[in-house]
Amino acid sequence: MACKQDYYTIMNGLQELDFQANAVPSDLVLIGESAFPLAINPRGQVLMAASHYGQGRVVVLGHEEYLRRFPVLIKNAIMWLMPCTGDAGIVGIQKSLRSVAEKLNYCPIKTELGDFRNGLAVYITDAYSVGSCAKDLIAFIKAGGGLIIAGQAWHWAATHPQENTIKNFPGNKVCSVAGIYFSEHYGDVGIFPVPRNIPSNWIAVSMCKDFKDDLKFLLEGVSEFDVQGGDIASEVMVHGPLAFPIAVTPAGKTFIAGAYYGQGRVILLSHEGYMGRDSLSTFLINAIKWLDEGRKGVIGILPSLQAAHTVLSKSGLDCQLTGFRKDLSVYVCTSYSDAQCAEIQDFVAEGGGLMIGGHAWYWAQTHCGCNVMTDYAGNRILNKMGLCLLDSTLAGGLYKAPKIENRYKEVYHFRSMLQRFAEHVSLGHELTNHEQSFLKQLGNDCASYLSMRSYDSAAYTSMVALLSDIVKKVGVPQVCSKCPVQSEKDRLMLHIGIEVYKVSPDPDALIPYIIKDIPNLPTVSNARVRISANTAAYEEWISTGLYLSPGMKTNIAVPPEIVGKNWQVQLGCQTDNIGGSDVLKRAPVVHERFPLDTEMVQVCNLWGGLIYLIAPPQSKVDGVEIVVHVSVQAPYFKSGETSVADWVDRIRQAPAPWAELEFENIIITLESEYIRNLDCPDEVAKLWDTIMRSIADLAARPGKFPRKERFVADVQISYGFMHAGYPIMMDSTSAPELVNVQEAYKSGLWGPIHELGHNQQRGVWEFSPHTTECTCNLWSVYVHEEVLGLNRSNAHPEMTLENRQARTTKYCSGGKDLNSWSMWTALETYMQLQEKFGWDAFKKVFTAYQDMNGVPNDNAGKMNLYAETFSKVVNLNLCPFFKAWGWPIQPSIEEKISHLPEWSDHPMVQYA
Repeated sequence: MACKQDYYTIMNGLQELDFQANAVPSDLVLIGESAFPLAINPRGQVLMAASHYGQGRVVVLGHEEYLRRFPVLIKNAIMWLMPCTGDAGIVGIQKSLRSVAEKLNYCPIKTELGDFRNGLAVYITDAYSVGSCAKDLIAFIKAGGGLIIAGQAWHWAATHPQENTIKNFPGNKVCSVAGIYFSEHYGDVGIFPVPRNIPSNWIAVSMCKDFKDDLKFLLEGVSEFDVQGGDIASEVMVHGPLAFPIAVTPAGKTFIAGAYYGQGRVILLSHEGYMGRDSLSTFLINAIKWLDEGRKGVIGILPSLQAAHTVLSKSGLDCQLTGFRKDLSVYVCTSYSDAQCAEIQDFVAEGGGLMIGGHAWYWAQTHCGCNVMTDYAGNRILNKMGLCLLDSTLAGGLYKAPKIENRYKEVYHFRSMLQRFAEHVSLGHELTNHEQSFLKQLGNDCASYLSMRSYDSAAYTSMVALLSDIVKKVGVPQVCSKCPVQSEKDRLMLHIGIEVYKVSPDPDALIPYIIKDIPNLPTVSNARVRISANTAAYEEWISTGLYLSPGMKTNIAVPPEIVGKNWQVQLGCQTDNIGGSDVLKRAPVVHERFPLDTEMVQVCNLWGGLIYLIAPPQSKVDGVEIVVHVSVQAPYFKSGETSVADWVDRIRQAPAPWAELEFENIIITLESEYIRNLDCPDEVAKLWDTIMRSIADLAARPGKFPRKERFVADVQISYGFMHAGYPIMMDSTSAPELVNVQEAYKSGLWGPIHELGHNQQRGVWEFSPHTTECTCNLWSVYVHEEVLGLNRSNAHPEMTLENRQARTTKYCSGGKDLNSWSMWTALETYMQLQEKFGWDAFKKVFTAYQDMNGVPNDNAGKMNLYAETFSKVVNLNLCPFFKAWGWPIQPSIEEKISHLPEWSDHPMVQYA
């Protein structure tokens, strides 16, 4: 962290700072990534600060008296400010600060008393007389010069009550470009120790401006924000102390925001389409004038924003379609390019206005594995300004403009809400119901903010320290099935604990506050695992039989054959994100992935988990070896490699809490408690090998699956009691049925086979949503009858003849409306076909589809094609049958298969 070394240099030799006596300082406001505090009082007020801008540096003191009171600090600061260029290292000192020059006489520093001039190395000045040379001083700093500026703004603010202190106080016209402002608030004084590291205080996250005057200007004549229509916007996160929400949804989600940055201003709209909307024209014209600040300069508008040009031209300002130019007053652009990021940031810092629009959700969806906070172009520009676009979406609507007088009672702001929560934690202040409703959003924003990983930013590292302190003070709920998390506060603490652990400089120190009573499991060293893979279009998990305990680190030696080829390590089998659930029985996300981009990779997961290698699509390796330096052995049975004797005598008692059974075509992952007494894994293998071959048989696919299916039994999953996918997720209470062979033959496995059937469904012969929960059950019926020997009427209660007939009767008496043809009712259509033509007909139909091209996209077209295909397979005209079910069979299809004899005695004749 560069600013940490800067802090050490400036504060070297100082043990405490005596701010007592008559000098009442200003509280300094810090923004951006470069500014850092030198002194903070117990109220969280910054009394001294430093920063970088361009090639130069700045030190700001909250009162001019401090130039004389702290000679050691001033000497250190001068040495830190000294640039590589300059006229023999001369320190210029403003005329009125003669006493400061006298105190420096004993130092080997060349000083010069007088007005600022070019060629100096460092200039020392008060904050009151720099207005006339502000531009020169900014250019001086930017080119590599050093500046010490001292003063207070609270008296100026009192004598200029109608003026904007942040913008117009003379000192702010200079030091604001470096992210430091003199505020109108005076700071408390005392004798304060100099901490070893950059000081921080949770109170310092508070807002430093109420923005009422800005909002009054921006919302003049605006009663509502009409963002109805098809534009899908991103949510805006407002995180800077000089950034503020302007337009919000009733749920507190911001979609338009503003900010001060340096001497300039910013307006962010979370969809570029908003900038060209007539319905927002009053606000947009207000905004462009607020950005222009009365200069009546050129408004440069990105040429692709023609609609924005049309609306903004109504402002009467000189609006031109142009790329970015430094001579503009305001630049209007989208958030999709950061090609001129630094130039735009400097443009705003030095007084320009920026209106920027765009969304980040689509980028996030199309850039999996990337960090929207740091990698998205718009956020590279905006983060320094205290704003960013999130990957979450906001639907359009008609939203009322908030009442300015109640603004900060009603509107969510990350910093103010975090301060209120810190007060609640540290001082016991109760949260209002309104504030409690924002706790979920606060957790999401903490996660987003922390994901920036801006370790060179003092603002960021102080936020990490603050959240770490909150975790240590409050602790994290020990979420489990017996102690589920339900309250918003507990959810917030769980969220914060997880996210701050990921970015903490000392994560091990946080673990006892997040997970208590971690078992001390025996480990193995240098476990060697041979890896083979031959993947097609999808990634594949490769089991290692190894486990890491929560927070446990290990190094993995990676063979060169897979380094840098998109292979990954995954820790944890529970890959469902359950964050949308009202009640949590585990943390929302408990797995982690790491790229294998070097020959030695260190991995760790807060929640621990089984270790997997993730083979990317289109990869082929045979017998390469990884070495896991330290890990925990897991119960792992693999058909053809593990003997039953070894399993019973040794392997099933391996200490890891998760176990895996890997068979010919499927891998079952479940908690180890369910297999500790499993004596016959080979019988379980035989059952599942037969089931999986029968699934492939009905699908008319080869018996060996290209990728083994997976079951993972978890304490909580993202939706349903089970759901399909890779892996198929199921509730852990169902885990025992997967390994109980006798019970499977007695009672069946409808649920698991249903999900395996989902994975066999293909869009070409699916009619979503009607058959989504229907055709998967073809496999359920087939497996139960062909493998388990259970008649369909006994396999599931809904499959009794009585229930089947009742559904068909109800469907037909209701007018055969396809809107009610779904799930069990739709399944009856297929069952009638099966009972007439057998399973072989379905196998032939599935075969026909495998090489079929030009399949329609709409349900009606696909249903006609299915009727035609099935008819050709069985050599009967099935159109009367499908029409009797209400299918939209077209005359052209009837004509195509009119040469086939009709199925005239089909089961639906009775309902004609």
